[in-house]
Amino acid sequence: MVHRFRVVLAALALGWTLAHGGDVQAQSGARKGWLGIGMDAPRDAAGVRVTKVMSGSPAQKAGVHDGDLLVRIDGTKVGSPEEVQRVVGGHATGDVLRVTVLRDGVESTLNVSLAPRPSRDEQNRLEFVGRPAPAWTKVDAVKGVHKDLSSLRGRVVLLDFWATWCGACRAMTPTLSAWQARYGAQGLSVIGMTTDGRDEAAAFAEKANMKFGIAVDESAATHRAYSISALPTLFVIDKRGVVRDVVIGYDPSHEAQIDALVRTLLAES
Repeated sequence: MVHRFRVVLAALALGWTLAHGGDVQAQSGARKGWLGIGMDAPRDAAGVRVTKVMSGSPAQKAGVHDGDLLVRIDGTKVGSPEEVQRVVGGHATGDVLRVTVLRDGVESTLNVSLAPRPSRDEQNRLEFVGRPAPAWTKVDAVKGVHKDLSSLRGRVVLLDFWATWCGACRAMTPTLSAWQARYGAQGLSVIGMTTDGRDEAAAFAEKANMKFGIAVDESAATHRAYSISALPTLFVIDKRGVVRDVVIGYDPSHEAQIDALVRTLLAES
């Protein structure tokens, strides 16, 4: 599982087009419709399990819930995420699909009006901004990091998901180190989270002169909780533990905006 997770991240870093987490979205064409769910195929039931409904998505607005078993779309039985993608991908923005779900043993049919597919940045903001940052699971602190996010309450946190093989991550390292040096005493904690092994991460952090906390998520459980689909991905978390922004990729032109947001959050009571 962890190996496959790293392969997917590597592919995305190279710009390949892959669906992440079963999210139903058009693979091409701006007019294709978007449903906004994560899913898998359970072994003990006929249908497709909804693992996550994205906030603000067409599925959420129609009343689809996490844990629903999706059994039919417009009367067509579906038994795999690929089948759902194929059916939804054949419809355009604005089309209304009759989605039949099984919930607590009771079937119901919901009318879902498909929306345009948001960009990856927009999807992450829809899902996380304004909501409490997910708790960390099975995280191993390498240096300067507590094992749980709640221990950092009262501090502003820049949580950067990275990997040793990620060139953009390496390019971002000096900026992260500079932010830690500039604002650490004022209440900022910069933390790099990776699925690489502990020894590998520690050696790389030393070589790259990473002047901020490093944590290892070898099981990838925390990466999945944050819906990480590309590296680097930076979460800006305020003193209350609420996500205030999500930035995917590295673009030096965004540094001033992030710096300004950090200063604003540090000034909040």
